[in-house]
Amino acid sequence: MMKTVTVERDYQQYDPKYTRYEKRRSRILAHSPPCLEVREGDRVKVAECRPISKEVAFVVVEKLTGIA
Repeated sequence: MMKTVTVERDYQQYDPKYTRYEKRRSRILAHSPPCLEVREGDRVKVAECRPISKEVAFVVVEKLTGIA
């Protein structure tokens, strides 16, 4: 899995029982093609594709720049 990256998406889910929001996180395993030099901490755009392996069904499409 040398060409695989983990993309994390943080979001908030509303909990009506406690009338507040809770933090949640989803992790997506994506294939990183060698033409894109993606490092840890970079923001990327992923797209769904055919299953590449048992857990990888997404691919990194582009590296986003200028977004904080």
